[in-house]
Amino acid sequence: MPLRKLALRGLCAGLLAGAVSAVGFGSVAGAQNIAGFNSNQPVSYAADRIELQDRQNRVILSGDVVIQQGDLRLTSARTTVAYTDAGTLRIQRIQASGGVVVTRGSERARGDVAVYDFNRRVIIMSGGVSINRAGDTLDGGRLVIDLNSGVSSVDGAGSRPANGQDAGRVSGTFAIPESGN
Repeated sequence: MPLRKLALRGLCAGLLAGAVSAVGFGSVAGAQNIAGFNSNQPVSYAADRIELQDRQNRVILSGDVVIQQGDLRLTSARTTVAYTDAGTLRIQRIQASGGVVVTRGSERARGDVAVYDFNRRVIIMSGGVSINRAGDTLDGGRLVIDLNSGVSSVDGAGSRPANGQDAGRVSGTFAIPESGN
């Protein structure tokens, strides 16, 4: 296999992990800033199949996709990385689908689909979104992180009933720390 194609796969996987790190950890409002995460760590990836579609400028990983960088891990059924190649490679869009789960330590974000649009600098996770962090939960239909403005939001569009709530609503729980008095 040509060295360029191998390098492209490594680059795409590394950028995917960086994008995923922005999807869901820390607080929802601060999801784009991950304290203590070293994005220069090696990236490993595995899938039942990896296909480089040079003419379409995309790489497709399918079947039990696992991408890991340090303690950050993404799993999905399928992940597509679209890029341009005008002398230098530029990632345009990353889309993971099919039971997307992003974990880091005890933190977990889950949804049916996650998309990172590099041009708009927007990350969207949709379809039964669930975020868990140290016992705190947030459930909704869609998580949107605007990396330009730093604003993140969760809405109920397409949400599934959870925590005794109706579909179409955002719901969750959070722990109240015990007072040290």
